[in-house]
Amino acid sequence: MNEIQGLVMEIVISFGLVYTVYATAADPTKGSLGTIAPIAIGFVMGANILAAGPLNGGSMNPARSFGPAVIAGNFTGNWVYWVGPLIGGGLAGLIYRDIFIGCHTPVATSDSYA
Repeated sequence: MNEIQGLVMEIVISFGLVYTVYATAADPTKGSLGTIAPIAIGFVMGANILAAGPLNGGSMNPARSFGPAVIAGNFTGNWVYWVGPLIGGGLAGLIYRDIFIGCHTPVATSDSYA
């Protein structure tokens, strides 16, 4: 993969991960989802690693790529692993906030469940 293809891959997988975190663990309108949130996040992270790992490493985290670059002393193309997750995570946050939380109408709470 060249750097632009790696950047697009990092944007896509970071978007998927951050969107899943927002949808399962960080949405104030849904409340606590209990044990399903870490399971869903783990499955998405595993799928991202399986899909992107052989192509560009599937970092999804700038710190995970920065450490090996420091040890190797080679920062060639390391900007991909910084810019991609920042763009992907930012897009996921904006889209989830503006589309899903922004158009959510809260359900009236009542004591009866009938």
